[in-house]
This record gives sequence, structure tokens and C-alpha cells, in this order.
Amino acid sequence: MLQSSSSSSSSGAARKERESSRQKGRRRMPYTAYIVEACRTAGGKKNGALREWKAADLGAAVLDALVDRTGIDGGAIDEVICGCVDQVGQQAGNIGRMSVLAAKKIPETVPGTAVDRQCGSGQQAIAFASQAVMSGVHDVVVAMGVETMTNVPIGANIIDSYKAGRGMPSEANGIQEKRPGVQFSQFMGAELLAKKHKLSREELDNFAVASHQKGAKATSEGYFKREIVPLQGVNKQGESIVHDKDEGVRPATSIESLSKLKTLQKDGMITAATSSQICDGSAAILICNERGLKKLGLKPRAKIVQIAGAGSDPVIMLEGPIPATEIAFRKSGLTMDQMDLYEVNEAFAPVPVAWAKALGADLNKLNVNGGACALGHPLGCTGVKLMTTLVHELERRGGKYGLQAICEGGGTANATIIERVTDYQAPANL
Repeated sequence: MLQSSSSSSSSGAARKERESSRQKGRRRMPYTAYIVEACRTAGGKKNGALREWKAADLGAAVLDALVDRTGIDGGAIDEVICGCVDQVGQQAGNIGRMSVLAAKKIPETVPGTAVDRQCGSGQQAIAFASQAVMSGVHDVVVAMGVETMTNVPIGANIIDSYKAGRGMPSEANGIQEKRPGVQFSQFMGAELLAKKHKLSREELDNFAVASHQKGAKATSEGYFKREIVPLQGVNKQGESIVHDKDEGVRPATSIESLSKLKTLQKDGMITAATSSQICDGSAAILICNERGLKKLGLKPRAKIVQIAGAGSDPVIMLEGPIPATEIAFRKSGLTMDQMDLYEVNEAFAPVPVAWAKALGADLNKLNVNGGACALGHPLGCTGVKLMTTLVHELERRGGKYGLQAICEGGGTANATIIERVTDYQAPANL
């Protein structure tokens, strides 16, 4: 039987007290983390245009693109940090390092590592890269993400091991003592989230339709063109094509067609259309501090203002972006009204809709070019993919602040606030 752990007032008070203590004891980091360049592949559908690409080659493609776009020496990179969820098969063996070894523009002297924070893996890679340059441990770091869901299906790391008799994550004695017989399911979590925030099937269907409409417009208007790295793919007949557009967008999607779909669970609200699409893809962001910018002779496009994380009910699982966003605002002193854009991952439609309702966000600023319901959710790549889009769209619109939040398996979430940089002046004391 499923059990949901409700947040008590005492736990909320404890969290605020811990946060207050951190604020009082916090020392300013010696450096700032800047986003210098960001790029991504167009999303490939399951068994779509990117089906023949190996994971490390897909990762290498965006690494090489970063080097080409910035004109840097690939050997100047101090570290590559790669988000990836299903680290088995061709995504095993440290996919960050494998992507470096597969790259043409980065020497083997550059180290790489892999991060699994479930759907927020890519965003966590950005956080780790930012922390590394803010502290001065490194000056030039690449945060990237890759996932080939066609070749390494979602849940492969758990399912393959379970079939081999190696157990399940939730079997831990400590977990079973707290929640006997618990099942951690993102599908059940999406239903619970929708019910908790009193969302309707029609509301979720409308949100999914809007995601496709916005994605279709962004594609036709060329909004994604600057951020996408064109790749050689294959069509249904196996013929070589240029893959430079997200394959999942369906411009003809309508509320009438979506309302006819069966729900994934009996008496539920979630359908395939209000869930994120399976997607192959990779993305990469070059992050530097002031020393790194001086070394490379580059100007930044944005800076990392705040990084935040939160834990939430692991059974509802997908509600974490709400407290993570609250923490990011509390730490930064910024407010929702100051944000020009927000990207909240559409793992399931209830996630951004509940987030917006709970925090009073403006839907006109949310996922303005569509989200994962239309563009796809390449798991460990998504955090870097969304940040790439956020940076480019802030520039296109002339906005200042952007916020990104992603829910994660196990009931955690990341939130990141960035600020577009237009007049960078290097410190005189470097």
C-alpha cells in the first residue's frame, strides 16, 4: 500500500532555521560562475533520426561544437561533468570520460565524470561545474548531459539489474521500516500531485496542447536555430538526413484528439500526451569564472545567480520544484515577479502546472517555446538542454532573469536562477 509522508509545520520550521543558519555563516565565494556558450542537439524520437548514434558519440558532438563555437583550445578545459540517468550498456563506464575520448577537439588529458541525479542530472552537472569555478578549484568546466533512450531505455539500470537478481533500490531496510511495501513510481506520483493541487484532466490536456503549439511556433520561427547543433541522422527508410529540428513536435495536436486518449492508470488523469516524450539527445554548456574568461579571452552570456536543491515527499516524488524554487528565492533575495522566463520540466504536465499554481507564477513566462510534452525529455541531458534554451531565449527577448527547476526521482529537485550579462567588465585585480 502506498504511503505519503506529509510535510509537517515542525519540519518546515526546521528547514527555515537551517537556512537561516547557513545565511548567517555563509562566506561569499571568491569567484562568479558565468555561462559562456551553450548548445544542444535537436531531440530525436524513439527509434528516430538519432537511433544509430552511440551515447559517447552524441556527447562528443556537443563537446566539439562548444570548442568550435568559442574557438578555445580543448585542452584548456579543466573538467567535463556529464549528467546521465541510465548508466548501463553504452552509457556505463563513466559516460563523461567516454564522451571526451570520443571527441575530436578535446584531448585525453581532460578528465570527465558522470552524475546521476535522475531527471535533474544535467542541472546538477551545471551546479557542480558552477561550484567548481566559484570556489576557484577550476576555472573552465563543461557541464553536459546525454541520453540515448532508444538504445538504453528508461529504467534499464534498475530493470536489467533486477532481472539479474541484484535487487531494487527501495528494498533497503531503512526505507521499508519507514514505508512498508512502498512503491516509488513517477506515474503514481504524477497522479498524486495532480490530485493534491486539484488539477483537472482538461487543464492538463490544454497545457499539453499549448506545449506543442509553442514548440511548433518556436521551430517554424527559427528560435532554436542558434542553439541546435545539426547532426547527420537517418530517416525511416534509413537514408542519411540532416537532423536539426526536434522530432516530437506535433503542430496538429488538439484538445479534441487529446481528450480521446486513455489514461495511463485506471481512474487517473495522466495520458501519454500529458507525459514527457522519450527522447535521444545531448547538450553542453561552457562555464568559467573570471580567471577562466581572462585565460580564454571570452565574454560571458549569463551568470549563475543562485543554485538550490530540495527534498520532498518521495511517493508524490514530483513536487520538489516548489520548495526548491522557494529556497532559491530566499537565498538570492529575488522574487517571482523579477523573473522574465522560467523553464520547469514537463516530466508530466502536473509538474509545471502545480508549480505555477502553488507559487503564483505567470503562465505566459512558463516554457515559452514548449516543453518536454512536445520537445522530449532526454533524462540526464534535460537540465543542460533547458538551460541552453533559457539562455538563448533570454537573449532573444532581452530579458534579465531566468529560473529553471526540475523534479527528480526519489523526491528531490534542483532550481537555478541565471542573469543575462550584457556589459561584463573584467576585474582589475586578476
